Amino acid sequence: MPLHAEWVRHDEGRGIGYLCHPERVKGPLPAVVVLQEAWGVNEHIEDVTRRFASAGYAAFAPDLFAHGGERPPALAKERIAELLAFLNTQPPTVLMDSKARTEALSKLPADHAKRIDEVRATIMGDEGRPGLTRRDYLPQLLAATRFLRDECTITRGQRIASVGFCMGGGLSALLACNDPQLAAAVVFYGSAPPEDLIPKINCPVLAFYGGLDQRINAGIPAFAQAMERLGKRYEKHIYENVLHSFFNDSRPTYDVRAARDAFARTLALFRTVLV
Repeated sequence: MPLHAEWVRHDEGRGIGYLCHPERVKGPLPAVVVLQEAWGVNEHIEDVTRRFASAGYAAFAPDLFAHGGERPPALAKERIAELLAFLNTQPPTVLMDSKARTEALSKLPADHAKRIDEVRATIMGDEGRPGLTRRDYLPQLLAATRFLRDECTITRGQRIASVGFCMGGGLSALLACNDPQLAAAVVFYGSAPPEDLIPKINCPVLAFYGGLDQRINAGIPAFAQAMERLGKRYEKHIYENVLHSFFNDSRPTYDVRAARDAFARTLALFRTVLV
């Protein structure tokens, strides 16, 4: 299917994002907000955005690292790509294990290691220098749905759902807590939203997790119990022997069976709520 894809500014020029939709469709189309991993709107997220456009939606991936349409130098695409290339050669635990990470970085040239760790610290923070929290991104999330709902010509007035991966998975759930008009939120291996915000969820939440992803999975029971207690729709799928980031086909953790099943289930949900 021929697609039209472009980077567009929104929120009075404060935001920028990757917008994609079927080329021969003038609208109106329901929309999918695609929320990035901690690596930003990179080639993988652009590709995922095109996948949803190929399914017949207008898909928009807001660049949450850009302010005024520009990223800070430490979060430039090539800098994040350096970090990701390093992490792809390491066990999955290295990112969160400071001792193992320091040991792995010590094997690199000092200037290269410093550049890599500067990017990681900018995204995730360090002791004494916290990174951005999920709530820090909330204004940009709401600006994205406002843009699609009120301003974008091809999606104006149409229903909107969100799908997010890793950091973006947690943000997809957070958006559901703060946008009462959201049609659905899909969470790929993302953290559960703050407990005090769960009562504000008005839409179905569909979540996918890797069975070996212990850090994220620790939050599943409380989230599931809260959603059940409040009578809200929450459907989860946990894939055995699968790691975090199983949907990202540019990472060693990619699992084609889990990714295929989760994508099919996501499209099935969107087919029912984005009408």
